[in-house]
Amino acid sequence: MMLTAGLLALLAAAPRPATPRPATPDAEIQAAADALTPALVAVRRDLHMNPELGNREVRTGNLVAQRLRALGLEVRHPVARTGVVGILRGGRPGAVVALRADLDALPIQEKNQLPYQSQNPGVKHACGHDAHTAMVLGAAEILAKLRDRLPGVVVFLFQPAEEGPPEGEDGGAQLMIQEGVLDSPKVDAIFGLHVDPALEVGSVGWAVGPIFAAADTFAIEVAGQRTHGAYPHLGLDPIPVAAELVQSLQLIVSRETDAQNPKVLTIGSIHGGNRHNILADQVRLEGTLRTLDEAARRRIKAAMQRTVDGVAAAHGTRASLSFRGEGNPATLNDEALTRASLDTLVRVYGRERTLEVRPQMGAEDFSAFANRVPGLYIKVGVRNEARGLTANIHTEDFDLDEAALPLGARAMTTLAWDFLVRASSAEAGRPQKTRPTPSSKPASSR
Repeated sequence: MMLTAGLLALLAAAPRPATPRPATPDAEIQAAADALTPALVAVRRDLHMNPELGNREVRTGNLVAQRLRALGLEVRHPVARTGVVGILRGGRPGAVVALRADLDALPIQEKNQLPYQSQNPGVKHACGHDAHTAMVLGAAEILAKLRDRLPGVVVFLFQPAEEGPPEGEDGGAQLMIQEGVLDSPKVDAIFGLHVDPALEVGSVGWAVGPIFAAADTFAIEVAGQRTHGAYPHLGLDPIPVAAELVQSLQLIVSRETDAQNPKVLTIGSIHGGNRHNILADQVRLEGTLRTLDEAARRRIKAAMQRTVDGVAAAHGTRASLSFRGEGNPATLNDEALTRASLDTLVRVYGRERTLEVRPQMGAEDFSAFANRVPGLYIKVGVRNEARGLTANIHTEDFDLDEAALPLGARAMTTLAWDFLVRASSAEAGRPQKTRPTPSSKPASSR
């Protein structure tokens, strides 16, 4: 059953009774999540000790597939090289909802001295994907126990290469979509989650519209001509041209775009030359562009091209700007789905700990899924200052409060169940078309 935009709006706008009584088995879900806590911690720590980079998650994918098969789910593996899809068909007919987790780690050396520290030198789960996988596996186990009453189908997507596939390879959410993970069965809505060390453990963040930025990776190559550093007039020095480009590109952000529209342009890498007294024959700059608005994204890209061409021409040289692939669009939470799901988050986390948050300039390829079907991406608090768990993601000392694991599993379970219940109720409430009986007169054509 494919839900239209109108039906999703109906779900969000439908009046609620004065004393709501959720059809979802909240007490059972909470008890099951609490009972699973040791197992969730064990899975997360196992994954943390054995991290794997994008498109190389062989052990991780095998572990996930094995656990889903043990729950009696239909399993597709491998998908998009190393990913896994699990399908749980409920005992009652209904819509189809997807829950997504990511599998890959980062090329970062673990700094923390922990019983479960990474055993793979130079690779670490520094973005919490080990926790995401554990939480969604927990949701699969809880829902599998309740499948006889489940009003629809839940598709579990365990995605590889969220941090980006290796150079020259395809992968991630887009490849999963190309391989049909949203089509068989046809997914009506999707939920995802990300740990957030800015939020205290026991809290959850949500937003309508953008919650993560679009991300574009770019490279600029500036041509030069070698000569002795004592005689620069006999060659062409690309290094001061590159320096001017760094400054000029920042003027696009600060002077050519609306200051109230968040955006970030970062040059993260500059390479050129091989000796202190020789002009370089080339300089390469690499960076990232982050935007929340698609129109601003297009304008800034065009301005970057104009700036690169103009600065190079002003110095009598050539420079090229290239973007790696299509990049990730902004991760947009569907308004109707988000507002319809707020009651779910409040029941799991409590009203005071269900927080509307501002979008961040980090990026997520969950956006590819949310561009195809209505999506909601939430932020799960994992910060615990008393225990020193405050480090940001993508750092060598990042770790998280594992008390977030059962809450995340419970949230994903309840979001899925509530959506299926709402979808079934909305479909049942649709006016049914009636055909005229044989004795009925045809309506006038006037």
